[in-house]
Amino acid sequence: MKRFIMAAGIALAAFPAALFGFQAPNFGACCEVQKVADNFYVLRGGGGASEVFITRNNGVVVVDSKVPGQGAALVEKIKTITDKPISTLIITHTHQDHSGGAPEFPAGIQIVAQENTKANMEKMDLFKKPGNDKFLPNKTYKDKLKLFSGPDEVDVYYFGPAGTNGDSWIVFPALRIMAAGDDFAAKGTNFMDATNGGSAAQAKTIRAVVKNIKNVDTVVPGHAPTLYTWTDMKEYADFNEDFLKWGLAEKKSGKSVDEAAAEYKSPEKYAGYAPPNARFVKTNLQVIYDDPRLK
Repeated sequence: MKRFIMAAGIALAAFPAALFGFQAPNFGACCEVQKVADNFYVLRGGGGASEVFITRNNGVVVVDSKVPGQGAALVEKIKTITDKPISTLIITHTHQDHSGGAPEFPAGIQIVAQENTKANMEKMDLFKKPGNDKFLPNKTYKDKLKLFSGPDEVDVYYFGPAGTNGDSWIVFPALRIMAAGDDFAAKGTNFMDATNGGSAAQAKTIRAVVKNIKNVDTVVPGHAPTLYTWTDMKEYADFNEDFLKWGLAEKKSGKSVDEAAAEYKSPEKYAGYAPPNARFVKTNLQVIYDDPRLK
């Protein structure tokens, strides 16, 4: 689909977009609106997917804020969906296509992130600009955070390092929906961003999500243009474990990262997965090779 091809000229300082192993949404403009439930929407374009949850009594909860320059468009689009005010912004991880629009959100709202993500965001040039520090997360958590209650409840989880060292998984229990951010960006190889704490522990982390999160039917990926099922989530955990096992076998065989990456093919059993992006595979293999704990 042409509209999901990466728009040229968008430089994401914290996330090398060229490493996408799938067709990413067009970062040029926000927003394409998908209604998932009467009070839940996915807004694509202008960066990673943003989820909009309209609560009964606690305003509007938004997950991720687009690239710099697209946060305002996201806020304006939300106003066409509901007249309730935005109360909370949850940032899944530090990459600019998910966090960069935060300074364009209303002042004084609650901004939530895992504590490592806040530390990563504090290093970003964007949040060092005068006044932008006010849009750093003002509510952090370590392992789990519960926001609101009853039908408004939102549960935010951290299960360990994956694409970065601060990735959040956001569950909306009343709707049986989970926002996965870029740890399930699409059906394909996920980017292990070592600069921001990404780790070969990713496979273990994703398996922990599958094991510990219950009663979810729908998964919203960080970039893919479709919704996924919990069965897809389980399959994705298998895919990541298989990639790690393959990488360790290549390391043990004595092959270089370049040699191994050149040989990688996505297992045939993962029908519908994106063809491997060579740069993605090489980057992730390097993380596996460099981890002294992995033999």
